[in-house]
Amino acid sequence: MKSTEIRNRFLQFFARHGHEVVASSPLVPANDQSLLFTNAGMVQFKDVFLGRDRRPYTRAASAQRCLRAGGKHNDLENVGYTARHHTFFEMLGNFSFGDYFKRDAIRYAWEFLTGEMGLPADRLWVTVFEGDDEAARIWLDEIGVDAARFSRIGEADNFWSMGDTGPCGPCSEIFYDHGPGIAGGPPGSPEADGDRYVEIWNLVFMQFDRDREGRLNPLPKPSVDTGMGLERMAAVMQKVTSNYDIDLFQGLIRAVGEVLDLSDLRDKSLNVIADHIRAAAFLVTDGVVPGNEGRGYVLRRIVRRALRHGHRLGATDPFFYRLVAPLIREMGEAYPELARDQAHVEAVLKQEEERFAETLSQGLRLLEQDIAGLKAGGVIPGATVFRLYDTYGFPADLTADIARERGLSIDMVGFEREMTAQRNRARAAQSFRGDEVVVAGETEFCGYEEVSVPVRVRALAAGGRTVPWLSPGEEGVVFLDRTPFYAESGGQVGDQGLLEGHGARFVVEDTRKGFAHIGRMAEGTLRVGDELTAIVSASRRIATAAHHSATHLLHAALRRVLGTHVTQRGSLVGPERLRFDFSHSQAVSADEIVAIEQSVNEAIRANSEVAIAYMALSDAVSGGAMALFGEKYGEQVRVVAMGGYSTELCGGTHVSRTGDIGFFKIVSETAVGSGVRRIEAVTGAAALDYVRVLEMRVNEAAQALGATREDLVDKALRMKARVEALEKEIEQARARAGLAASRNLAAEAVEQGGVKTLVGRLDGDVKGLREAMDRLKGELRPAAILLASIAGGRVTLMAGVTPDVVARVNAVDLVNEAARVLGGKGGGRPEMAQAGGPDTGAVDQALEAAREFLRSRFA
Repeated sequence: MKSTEIRNRFLQFFARHGHEVVASSPLVPANDQSLLFTNAGMVQFKDVFLGRDRRPYTRAASAQRCLRAGGKHNDLENVGYTARHHTFFEMLGNFSFGDYFKRDAIRYAWEFLTGEMGLPADRLWVTVFEGDDEAARIWLDEIGVDAARFSRIGEADNFWSMGDTGPCGPCSEIFYDHGPGIAGGPPGSPEADGDRYVEIWNLVFMQFDRDREGRLNPLPKPSVDTGMGLERMAAVMQKVTSNYDIDLFQGLIRAVGEVLDLSDLRDKSLNVIADHIRAAAFLVTDGVVPGNEGRGYVLRRIVRRALRHGHRLGATDPFFYRLVAPLIREMGEAYPELARDQAHVEAVLKQEEERFAETLSQGLRLLEQDIAGLKAGGVIPGATVFRLYDTYGFPADLTADIARERGLSIDMVGFEREMTAQRNRARAAQSFRGDEVVVAGETEFCGYEEVSVPVRVRALAAGGRTVPWLSPGEEGVVFLDRTPFYAESGGQVGDQGLLEGHGARFVVEDTRKGFAHIGRMAEGTLRVGDELTAIVSASRRIATAAHHSATHLLHAALRRVLGTHVTQRGSLVGPERLRFDFSHSQAVSADEIVAIEQSVNEAIRANSEVAIAYMALSDAVSGGAMALFGEKYGEQVRVVAMGGYSTELCGGTHVSRTGDIGFFKIVSETAVGSGVRRIEAVTGAAALDYVRVLEMRVNEAAQALGATREDLVDKALRMKARVEALEKEIEQARARAGLAASRNLAAEAVEQGGVKTLVGRLDGDVKGLREAMDRLKGELRPAAILLASIAGGRVTLMAGVTPDVVARVNAVDLVNEAARVLGGKGGGRPEMAQAGGPDTGAVDQALEAAREFLRSRFA
């Protein structure tokens, strides 16, 4: 039975039993900061279990995509080496939200396995939590499970929780017995870690909510959360003992073999790559891009681990992205979003692969050098692991992977020590404001409706501590009972303005989290309890609101023009301009910029009402509102809708109608990281000022070139062509001069030990030096050469060694011997290396040091 049929049968079975079939949620939880990734089927129902969310159904079933490769749930290091560990997997689950409980959950599971799937009862083993007598009675007395194939298990294995806090409860697990031909004992026995008995289904009876103090509080309604691993169930139904032998993986493994031109498909590296393309492709589809922190870093680790295994199998060209199409053939029917975003996923993975390929071989070579003297059982020093991570982007688990293949281990304690030292250095380099302090109590925000209101001072702070008053000229922080000032949040800057009354005047320069009004006393003295008038700078608020509303329109336009893979990755909204970061794997073209601008300005001219509504999060999302990953939303959310163009969850301030934005103009489009682009734009008066300045510069340029505005481009192109022709003539002249100089230098080569050695000075730029080095290496081979050049008050050294000499002299060693004299340092490859130094007066000594070094090597 194929995996697709198992998935469909499961969902159809529970649909027949009154369950609502719910689509898989993304791998990135939209409203749960406690989780890095969706790691179980119940994640999207967490608020339902807690009673915070209501659904129109009380029973549900799903096929949920899950990922365990970071944080507490991290299986990455085992993937590829065991039969059942994966980063990405599918969890089939049925759920009851205060409807049925243990009896029906157990009955459904048994009926599906023994009836729908036809598994023999004598091949199934059941466990319950050691204190769950109710579940034990149902299994033994009502279902009739053989007591010889039943056991009670302790809390470590049979009491489930999603995290340190949240829903939890006792479990009942169902295992499949592969038979006596496979090593291993039943659950709970000392031999339980073997492969004979494999857990295929876990029934969690959700009875409690664990709080931060560890207390178990009864849930409003006892509920059920179950999970059956699709890959494990497929292995049972397809009569194999390894998940990598099921149809889902075998198709991918064959595809890897075709891409890498392999005939032997038994290498475990194929398992790693097949697993990792699933995780990587789905993560990119769900809006994650490779990066250096958080979810992006986990994705980067997964991709680079796959690339390293591809390199191990002989891959020399980009290959990983070519596995997206085979993956779609295997899983595209169940997850159509994969096919929809195929081009974007391929582009992101290819870019990451090309980026890593530049350093992979160097990092591997360094590692090989460091472990060359280690024997089986040895330990790779933590400093080496850190250097690979810090210099070459090697995650520690990638180094551990390589170590494992060699029978080595890594010094994680030493690695963490180096990481801590790096964090401390970074922390010491930062500067923090010391005038902010958290003050107990709440401030009512009334700034959506008003920009000037009467208020009362409830606390004051200065110098990082609370104070009873602020004196004239003193800087400090003011906390009020209510405020119209918007506090910096969601990318929107905090408001500015005034607090004044009874002879006191406090200038608010910024408003931050907790409604901390930061500024200075312009007049008088301010005391706790004083009654004032809070006045927001209206012009600044209006300009900021216009930019914020334009950001929503920009987000929608990007998805229309570039594709629905675009998701927000950060923003900054202020009165002067907006900045918007978004997921996209390539530069936005000039034509696309025009289309985006046009789309936004059409939405502005439509002058649609900006409607604000408050509703439950689930209702907002089901109604089409866009929730931003990484944002924390409450039970009730604020929905900002602009006609039929844009609908987002947002707490910021906005214009009343889109026409109030006035005019939208993109200022720049740049890259800010792997797979993340940034657009900066201006609106309203700021946009008009920007266009006015551009017009002025065009006029100035036309005047400088002796052209009119109409023929400016043609005149500039003609001048550019003339400059390029002159530069080409100069380059040719330099090349002729360089060739003559290098020929003269070649005559100075000295033969030592069968190798022609040359140390000399050849002034010019780095490009000319490199070209001369290539000519000399070709002419003098076998050769070892060091050249020095002085330009811009600095010495450049370049060493070159022909391949047939590398075993005797390394170019990096040669160039550093000379650089040491100059007070510099260099690096590169064994055949070509470069260095520099500031001491131009020591060039002759550096050259002599290089000659002595070569004499000692070839004597």
